[in-house]
Amino acid sequence: MRVVAGEYGGRRLNAVPGRKTRPTTDKVKEALFSSIGPYFAGGSSLDLFAGSGGLSIEAVSRGIDHAVMVDRQYAAVQVIKKNVAVTKHPEKFTVIKNNANRAIKALAKQKAGFDLVFLDPPYAKQQIVKNMTTLATAQLLNPNALVVAETNQEADLPANISGFDFLRQHHYGITVVTIYRFHGKEQHK
Repeated sequence: MRVVAGEYGGRRLNAVPGRKTRPTTDKVKEALFSSIGPYFAGGSSLDLFAGSGGLSIEAVSRGIDHAVMVDRQYAAVQVIKKNVAVTKHPEKFTVIKNNANRAIKALAKQKAGFDLVFLDPPYAKQQIVKNMTTLATAQLLNPNALVVAETNQEADLPANISGFDFLRQHHYGITVVTIYRFHGKEQHK
């Protein structure tokens, strides 16, 4: 596993040991970023199920100013910290050990706002629509924020989610990447 492109391109990243995380392959990562970028003119990103931190590190490598990475597993958080060290720019990253819902509440209190959000939960536990709605309700999404959801084929995410525009969906074997843009017109109370 490596950083595909940008400032940190080619640097090797560590994977989380065991079977509790499923890192995004370099092939999927490259296709995903080609679809949403491939480069960014600043902004901030959030990964609620960061695993190894590879998606956030790739985003910062491609121009995102700051990335927040959340994972509830101790082993994942340790690997994320090692991978952040590989960048030699730890100030560009915030690592939070917490579950997604508690992290959203804490970030809402800090009045954080994100331009790019990665949602790549364990396939069996995915609640993408609920996560997106919670992020919108907590006012954590900046106008036109992109939400990138990585699921398996069984997730069958809807095209219509209140407050979001469906942009596109790509299939890579069993992996499905669905991209939405937050327009924020229909806020949930």
